[in-house]
Amino acid sequence: MIAGERVPDAAPVIEIADLFKIYDTGPSEVRALEGIDLVVGTGELVAIMGPSGSGKTTLLEILGCLSRPSHGGYRLNGRDVAGIDENGLARLRGEEIGFVFQSFNLLPRLSAVLNVELPLGYRRVPRRERRRRALEALERVGLAHRSGHLPTEMSGGERQRVAVARALVNEPSLVLADEPTGNLDSKTGGEILRLLHDIHDRGATVVIVTHDPRIGEDTPRRIQLRDGHIEIDERRAEEDGA
Repeated sequence: MIAGERVPDAAPVIEIADLFKIYDTGPSEVRALEGIDLVVGTGELVAIMGPSGSGKTTLLEILGCLSRPSHGGYRLNGRDVAGIDENGLARLRGEEIGFVFQSFNLLPRLSAVLNVELPLGYRRVPRRERRRRALEALERVGLAHRSGHLPTEMSGGERQRVAVARALVNEPSLVLADEPTGNLDSKTGGEILRLLHDIHDRGATVVIVTHDPRIGEDTPRRIQLRDGHIEIDERRAEEDGA
């Protein structure tokens, strides 16, 4: 497949049907998500937006198999997530999903290359192969020359690049980014956004949760959440004729 080519007949990466997430807080309950229906196809680039409390992070956690819905169905690459135990979900995350977090989530005592190697270690990839793939991932984000540096020796933008490299190292089918530009200045945030577009152009499905209106304007598909519901689901005009 040509990098970035869409495969419209392929099974969707994400299929969600009538999904609810309800938190029991004792005397009351919080309905974080209510009746969400969502399909994201192979190779899509999607921004999920909405005000605080709209359900964005809750939805991302469910998409990333970090949390289970209270009700409703979720299929990831055709697999029914509900029927998978916790160990199976951990394997699924390691094989299919790459995460990029606002707070980077790097281990401070490990060098950049060792942080990137971590997902491969969980999959018991041999040491030499881990190092090769981690260095390749750092090269893709322009940080091969900083592979031996600790996170504390790097700028915020460099740390986020390491986080992106870690998300890429397993070549996941789905990349989930939670406020990836939230802790960065506008110039550095733009660089991270270009990296996410590059990941998408190489064939991965990318879902970005963000408050940043620039990302919504620059993303082919924008989903707006409000009070646990999908309020808007729209595609940019230039994508309609693609």
